[in-house]
Amino acid sequence: MIPPLYILRHGQTEWNAEHRIQGSLDSPLSEMGRAQAAAQGRILQTRDLGGYRALCSPQGRCFQTAAIALDGLFDRIDTDARLAEIGVGAWEGLRRDDLVIDRVMDESEESALDLYERAPGGEGFAALHARCRDFLSGLTEPAVLVTHGITSRMLRLIILDMDVTEIGMLPGGQGVIYHLENGQMQQLTIGA
Repeated sequence: MIPPLYILRHGQTEWNAEHRIQGSLDSPLSEMGRAQAAAQGRILQTRDLGGYRALCSPQGRCFQTAAIALDGLFDRIDTDARLAEIGVGAWEGLRRDDLVIDRVMDESEESALDLYERAPGGEGFAALHARCRDFLSGLTEPAVLVTHGITSRMLRLIILDMDVTEIGMLPGGQGVIYHLENGQMQQLTIGA
């Protein structure tokens, strides 16, 4: 049984604002991203986090988000490489509109989901699924996780017992928090 979780996606980065694919690369939070992390912190301050631990992707954008959102809530934030973003191989650092692919995309996150599966030399969804399943199988206590867009979706997909092909059915968004408990998911906002 997976314990209760709060899953945070990092705030907007400078590269997110430029529609640039980050994968294992990194860019700092934008002003909006720092504001999103602060809003996450205000939401978490209204929750009872007694008995929870904080775990974070080791990538800078997540650790920067965690430092803002979890400030004063935890004595320590542990990192776990299994919470890192999906690797996108040769496409890391490129703008989405610079890619030569067989279709037109809009700038939405949902439109770009299949890029993470198709990236030359990338990790792919099957490997990410295995990594996330391994991470979740080792959790023994409630936790606040600070991670990335695709990794967050994969974690939630596994917890909700969905098929990998349904990843696009899950909501995304930067600077969001999802509470998962007893196989149910709730997106949290101020006042929720």
